Amino acid sequence: MINVLITRSSGLGTIVGFEVKGHAGYAKRGEDIVCAGVSTVTFGTVNSIEFLTGISIDTSVKNGFLSGTISSIEDTEKSAKVQLLLESMVVMLNDIAESYGKYIKIQQDII
Repeated sequence: MINVLITRSSGLGTIVGFEVKGHAGYAKRGEDIVCAGVSTVTFGTVNSIEFLTGISIDTSVKNGFLSGTISSIEDTEKSAKVQLLLESMVVMLNDIAESYGKYIKIQQDII
């Protein structure tokens, strides 16, 4: 199962980090559409943030693991764009979970 943890700030509820770990087990390696979808959404979001806003996310990548931490962003326009992209990631992951809930679990944490 893929476990996703979205971490939000207690004040504004903005996303300050996320963690994705595990493998779906939907199909054999190379044919698992759930893993492929989650990887595409999460890595695509990180790449989009960096390309479209110039903001670098502190990431850690290992086999079956991706985490990202968003530092404080002084530029409010860039911060809003980063949040929009991260919220979009959450929407897409929830869409995957609606169809393949047996293979992905999404949790949110407030810090």
